[in-house]
Amino acid sequence: MAVTVGASRLGLGSLRRLPAASRPLVRPGTVPAGVLHLGIGAFHRAHQAVYTEAAVGAAGGDWGIVGVAPRNAALVADLAAQDNLFSVTTLAADGAATRVVGALAEVRHAASDPAAVVGLLADPAIRVVTLTVTEKAYQLDPATGVLRPDAALAADLAGDRPPATVPGLLVRGLLARAAADAGPVALVSCDNLPANGRRLRGLVEQALAYAGAPEHAVGWVGGQVSFPGTMVDRIVPASTAETLDVARHALGVTDLAAVAAEPYAQWVIEDDFPGGRPAWERAGAVLCADAGPWERLKLRTLNGVHSATAYLGALAGCETVAEALALPYLADVLRRLVAEDVATSFTPPDGIRVVDYGEQVLDRFGNPAIRHRTLQVAMDGSQKLPQRVLHTIADLRAAGRPARWAALVVAAWLRFAQGTADDGSPLPLQDPLADRIRAALAAAPPTPAGAVDAAFALREIFPAELAEDAEVRADVVGWLTDLTRHGVPATLAGAR
Repeated sequence: MAVTVGASRLGLGSLRRLPAASRPLVRPGTVPAGVLHLGIGAFHRAHQAVYTEAAVGAAGGDWGIVGVAPRNAALVADLAAQDNLFSVTTLAADGAATRVVGALAEVRHAASDPAAVVGLLADPAIRVVTLTVTEKAYQLDPATGVLRPDAALAADLAGDRPPATVPGLLVRGLLARAAADAGPVALVSCDNLPANGRRLRGLVEQALAYAGAPEHAVGWVGGQVSFPGTMVDRIVPASTAETLDVARHALGVTDLAAVAAEPYAQWVIEDDFPGGRPAWERAGAVLCADAGPWERLKLRTLNGVHSATAYLGALAGCETVAEALALPYLADVLRRLVAEDVATSFTPPDGIRVVDYGEQVLDRFGNPAIRHRTLQVAMDGSQKLPQRVLHTIADLRAAGRPARWAALVVAAWLRFAQGTADDGSPLPLQDPLADRIRAALAAAPPTPAGAVDAAFALREIFPAELAEDAEVRADVVGWLTDLTRHGVPATLAGAR
């Protein structure tokens, strides 16, 4: 049972003090749980939780969310102390609006009690499991989708210990659900992975095989578990002390789990839910048969432009994406990236013009109220680069077309990975392959060509057919040479 906190802290006891427009659409504790979510970070709280609360508020249903934090015990404690309430502040250029969300029925910390999470995965009341755990948590090769278990996941799948990884939790939970014949469930990836539903299905199937799961359990999963693909979109900067201050001022109480986000939000979902689902379409989600075109639109346009802006902006000393976008000529270069490379690399959803979508992206990135740090966007580049940029290059080259502007993004990532900005200040390489990348670059000849050869040899990032493409290599070497010799502003000026 939740513990009601005092009036100075957000909680059930302080709801009456909130402005009417800021009160939640549903009251925690009144909606039974039907959704289990792995990864209750800022993005989930500002995106899927908002959609789900609106769906329940509009159409009802027992679709409260049990939120599971794989590691962040402090967040779980903060949410529990607030009766699972938190606020989302929408940051527009002309002002902000804050509303409390009551979608969470319960919160759990996986690392402290993995058996409880396994039990929830096997609970017949849970019919939907959603995930926002970032690309690296899937432990899949970004190019091939092959599971690459590390020692921790291998121990999980061998049953040598309570599960500590996301794939380990899923497999152990599904095996328990199969043993109990607890009814169908949908596993819904909400991470920025290409074909994220199929990738999650591949992860589960490979992990079951790796774990030596019994044939009847594998058959049960094949018949009872669906893996709908999705596309999610909302810019959600990391919460800061300022985020908490804005929420406190708007609500009159303290919210230690407050998040902020841009006004725009989109969720495209393949409608394949054997155990039922919230009425997300009542909250504005797009339900469809194939999310693939939407996913490619977002990954290649929005996410690709986001990464390009982050790397070039960080090199130029810009703290935020909005500041970076104000660099002379950067917007022009990004428009050419969208129009000449991205828009010609795939077929968009019906009725969508990629160039128009790109303009909307630039408008969103230019919102000065969203202080999305370039270094945050630049994290985990080895996991993001394939789907955001390299797939664009591969499809263009397969069609015999150049990929000059996408090659600039690769060069900017490589220049960033070398560890210093244009002014010589250090840049952090926060990446699961950081040691491999640094070692490869350290052993390479100290030239742009040497750095490109070293990076292109990293098969975890660059597939052979792309790395061996002489035209792509020449474009990346050329851009890296300009960035190294002249810096970002001069390179952008010369690129026009």
